[in-house]
Amino acid sequence: MCGITGWLDWTQDMSESGPVIDRMVDTLTPRGPDTRGKWLYPEIALGHSRLAVVDIEGGKQPMTRWRGGWAYTITYNGELYNTEEIRQALSAKGYSFQGHSDTEVLLLSYLEWGVDCVQKLNGIFAFGIWDCREKSLFLARDRMGVKPLFYYHKYPSFIFASELKALLAHPDIPAVIDREGLAELFMIAPARTPGFGVIKNICELKPGYAMLVKYEGIRQWPYWRLENKPHTDDIRTTVDHVRELVIDAISRQLVSDVPLGTLLSGGLDSSIITAIAAKKYQAEGKILPTFSIDYIANDKYFQANDYQPDPDAPWVRKMANCFNTNHHNLFLDTAELVEALTDAAAARDLPGMADVDSSLLLFSRRIKESVTVGLSGECADEVFGGYPWFHRDDLKNADTFPWSTDLQTRLQILSPEILQIIAPLDYVRERYREAVSEVPVSGTGDAKVDKDKRISYLTLTRFMPTLLDRKDRMTMASGLEVRVPFCDHRIVEYVWNIPWEMKYWQNREKGLLRTALEGILPEDVLWRRKSPYPKTHHPQFLEMVTGRLRTVLEDSASPLYDLVNKKQLLDLMANPSSDANRPWFGQLMDTPRLFAFLLQLDFWFKKYKISII
Repeated sequence: MCGITGWLDWTQDMSESGPVIDRMVDTLTPRGPDTRGKWLYPEIALGHSRLAVVDIEGGKQPMTRWRGGWAYTITYNGELYNTEEIRQALSAKGYSFQGHSDTEVLLLSYLEWGVDCVQKLNGIFAFGIWDCREKSLFLARDRMGVKPLFYYHKYPSFIFASELKALLAHPDIPAVIDREGLAELFMIAPARTPGFGVIKNICELKPGYAMLVKYEGIRQWPYWRLENKPHTDDIRTTVDHVRELVIDAISRQLVSDVPLGTLLSGGLDSSIITAIAAKKYQAEGKILPTFSIDYIANDKYFQANDYQPDPDAPWVRKMANCFNTNHHNLFLDTAELVEALTDAAAARDLPGMADVDSSLLLFSRRIKESVTVGLSGECADEVFGGYPWFHRDDLKNADTFPWSTDLQTRLQILSPEILQIIAPLDYVRERYREAVSEVPVSGTGDAKVDKDKRISYLTLTRFMPTLLDRKDRMTMASGLEVRVPFCDHRIVEYVWNIPWEMKYWQNREKGLLRTALEGILPEDVLWRRKSPYPKTHHPQFLEMVTGRLRTVLEDSASPLYDLVNKKQLLDLMANPSSDANRPWFGQLMDTPRLFAFLLQLDFWFKKYKISII
């Protein structure tokens, strides 16, 4: 994996822009700590920071190939999982290769198929290709949006990068937010509206989209969309096909020229990946490294609830022993989590999921000491229907985003002035209306089917990106590449059209996935109740974030000072116990995480010197 950036300008000589590109690439060094490079043309400058995973020597970037006397240069972040199939197809057309990297395969795919090359790709990617012949910049992002890509366009410049921090390192891009940005931060975050970069005039290339930038103008289009199709397979055929797709996706993603392991929580999704990977490794005479996270004193303070029925540690041990992995059980303490909140906000370039982010950042740093590539179970819940809102009528029928039905917590902490400026309820309603308008209608006339489709679409396009952003920024900030097999678009496409009754097989969340993996996992692991990402239960976390937030609120120079309702917030901080476990975003973001989120927000405003207009 890597960091990419580029600056296209039609009115100046970009071959002199090396110092600016260097500054932008500097910000991406954690994503690509191994090598860096730049390529300067009269019209465009491209930069790259590389984490070497495949073809260590031959995959350096930006990479240029020539055809018919014209140069084509790529800067690319990602991994293709069907590299060999594409290589064989290109070889049959007469192409030769200088190395075995997927970068070269992708670039030659563009030479052969042009902008339609994205249809051939199975993987996670964000890239830019400068075509000297056409004087065009082609950008594309993977179907699920696993890899990030942001851009800023103000004629005559077009500037793109993997992360917001790289764009903000450019001297022509101001760090300002407006009413819309404030509404995103306070009412949508830690999610983010697709295509929206929060910073004014910064946009995101949406998942499954491509873009062509030429002197005449910019065109962007979706090259992939979810499509409704009749599901004609019976349950046995469906189960077998899901099993085949999952095993194939995991197997493809085990390819690496550097050490690889899996993140193991003891839950269904990470256990599936670990079991399949461990068997593959054993067949090759190798032992799979696995990694789990836990918190000091969690065994003392853990209390079961509807969202987290039991601790993970016993299940992790069972899986590691059952599959004979080389297991690393990594512990974090509360002070580390709180200290790393600012590092996590810096990695994400935005306030995020509080200690859910900072714990993954610390976890990734420790994993990186042993391996460079990891596989993780994210997105199975989104694809197969694992969350409460898939089966709880009160959440399915909510006329808003089902992971954020309780807006009162957000509203009560905002100052009256900000409430008036951002019109928060109107903003959320409009964003929800936009999302619902995109849902592919089943055409069956069946209201229940349409409701199931709506919940699934909202989750895949509005909730899942939050976790993918978190996964990408926290792991890549540590120079660790983490792959997410359940995001394979073939799985998503197939499961999208499976009726809910099959997905909820045997009246269990992810019942279809569980049934499909019978015989691979121990029965009790296979049917264990869903447990979310592990978090600390130590009361010290609440004490520490409350103390720090109180100090921030006493500082009249704090960016939060005029944004929040200090009285309401101080009252909540003084009496958090009644609401402490009530989530305001998803299952993990409770009141202590709200305080931590506000600490991240304060830090973010200061670090990037954000102005409000």
